Amino acid sequence: MSGIDECLLEVMRLPGARGAAVVDWTSGLALGTIGDSPNGDHEATAAETAEVARMAAEQPAFALSDQEPSTGPDENAVTGTGAAPPVEDVIITTRAGYHILRFVETAFDSSVFLHLWLDRSDGNLALARIRLGEMAKRLVLA
Repeated sequence: MSGIDECLLEVMRLPGARGAAVVDWTSGLALGTIGDSPNGDHEATAAETAEVARMAAEQPAFALSDQEPSTGPDENAVTGTGAAPPVEDVIITTRAGYHILRFVETAFDSSVFLHLWLDRSDGNLALARIRLGEMAKRLVLA
């Protein structure tokens, strides 16, 4: 188990990592940041990525369970009552890099995600996605 600072330090050890943040997707606040920000402002980046995460987490198209079709979004995931968001991660590719938003399941409201900005030429998207998932499982928010 690791805290936010330890988790962010570990994220930055990934090949090609340019910057990272732990963000609350309901408020858009950065709970912790490290490295560079794509637009030079970690708080603005947190708010922008939170909007993307919120849109993905609240869409019924992404909330389908493996057993049965959904009639709408999972209310627990949308309202933050402890259920995990229906999405594991969101990957956005640009000409110069990748942005991985990895949702973190927590005991209290599961409204947090890890944002990793990865350089396209130096990074390994598959490895980063796997490691980010492992880190998200170990992240302890107090």
